[in-house]
Amino acid sequence: MRRILTRGLLCVLVAFVLPVNVLKAGNPVTTKTSRASRAAAFAEEVTTLYDQLDLKEVGLTKKAFEYALKGYNYLLEHHWLSKTNILSICDLSQSSRNKRLYVVDLEQRKVLVNTYVAHGHNSGMEYASSFSNNPSSHKTSLGFYVTQGTYFGNNGLSLKMRGMERGFNDKAGGRNIVVHGSEYVGPDFLQMNKFCGRSYGCPAVPADESENIIDLIKEGSCLFIYHPTKKYIARSKILNN
Repeated sequence: MRRILTRGLLCVLVAFVLPVNVLKAGNPVTTKTSRASRAAAFAEEVTTLYDQLDLKEVGLTKKAFEYALKGYNYLLEHHWLSKTNILSICDLSQSSRNKRLYVVDLEQRKVLVNTYVAHGHNSGMEYASSFSNNPSSHKTSLGFYVTQGTYFGNNGLSLKMRGMERGFNDKAGGRNIVVHGSEYVGPDFLQMNKFCGRSYGCPAVPADESENIIDLIKEGSCLFIYHPTKKYIARSKILNN
């Protein structure tokens, strides 16, 4: 009788313990399904916002927007953004003759600004093709930034930014990479030149639009400097989280 009771008790214990262990280990099928569901939901979000913002009409590719939104969501989830409705995208895959800066309001579903933006002097001429995080490179640094406060410098009102990606743009502060206005960016300059002028790595914008742009994006919004460089796309921890 004692052996029967012992066996019965053992079976009960196994019945209670086994499901707990299985739950702790996780179900590969469920995990895979969950990931697929999240991916599908994100793809739907990208398509919906891309269409509502009419970004194709203003020249931003869906892939660039997808990367931008993915990084924005990452920064948002980590509570690194305090101005959560604004997303800015510098699409450096385009010619500097194009209006390749996009400032969008994700809550109002509106493109607030679409204008010109410069790339670094040593990143390329009309098209940017080379990027660096090195202080003396005079090149643009790719990746995600969080905007900070403003100050008045040699270029007037300027906006500090914090580079959020180690190895790609985390030296931006030491390099004085800021948003500022410049006369070598915009339609007036392009009337006399083949393409916009270049900076020391700053995303310089047209002088007559700079104050409005800085006011819109300052103090805690996400800014993404994009180019389909394989090294960045493959190694960015934010894009590959």
